[in-house]
Amino acid sequence: MAISFFQKLQDLFQPQKVDLVERFQLVREAVNGTMSSFHQAIDRKNGKTVGLKILDAEKTEVFEGRFRSLKKPSEGKIAMLMKHPRIVETYEFGTAKDGRQYIVMEFVPGTGLNILINNHSPILEGRRHLLIRQMAEAIEAVHKAGFIHRDICPRNFIVTADGTTLKLIDFGLTLPMKKEYMLPGNRTGTPLYMAPEIVRRRNTDQRVDIFSFGVTAYQLCSFDFPWPASDTTGRGALQHDSKPPTPILEKCPNLNKDLAKVIMQCITADAAGRPSSAEQIVKSLKMISRDEA
Repeated sequence: MAISFFQKLQDLFQPQKVDLVERFQLVREAVNGTMSSFHQAIDRKNGKTVGLKILDAEKTEVFEGRFRSLKKPSEGKIAMLMKHPRIVETYEFGTAKDGRQYIVMEFVPGTGLNILINNHSPILEGRRHLLIRQMAEAIEAVHKAGFIHRDICPRNFIVTADGTTLKLIDFGLTLPMKKEYMLPGNRTGTPLYMAPEIVRRRNTDQRVDIFSFGVTAYQLCSFDFPWPASDTTGRGALQHDSKPPTPILEKCPNLNKDLAKVIMQCITADAAGRPSSAEQIVKSLKMISRDEA
């Protein structure tokens, strides 16, 4: 009798598992990411349009398994801590009845920055300085929350339809900014945006995000990479400290010189030569006139 009562009490305080099919109406086909699929959905619970992210169980287990002894917080827990206008808001996370892990988040009507860059979208004209500054503000917020994003790249920014606002998404590879998570060996990320210290398996810190930000900003301005991009694997990323990047002013001669300087500093091979923090980048960008950039 006591066991039965205890079990009922335990069940009472355990979170109810969600039936994803029953609760969410999928209104747009899934977009498959590195470790998950993403849907636009209607939450039948409140009628709100949301983003529904469903994690790939196998890939998530492989990644999370590396840090099991450190008790790393899950992607959902990390995402819930990110409260900033430049970061997509996360409402809820959990495990569904069928065992799948899910995250419910704000749905941002817009387009991935990667698509806008690949299409040379005219909506970017006159807005590059604004969007670069917003990217830096998002990264600054992640760092101030005590984390390193580790996958800063164009596909992880959503730009609104009018091109005036962007938000950072996806915390699947994000780690706490603590020494035990910054040791050599964690070679994860998107290769063409990956800092040399990750590629070479050295100690890391928040400046890996600054490097990736620099590559993203460079690509946003020039529609090209600082290094040849034919090899998109980790082997291609080896050139990030073995070959100097093409100066951005060679590709964008009309770019504001101060903005060009900030971008090139961010992609310095030696982390010591980069801006020391995203906060410093934001301050530098605020001093550059938007009309001149």
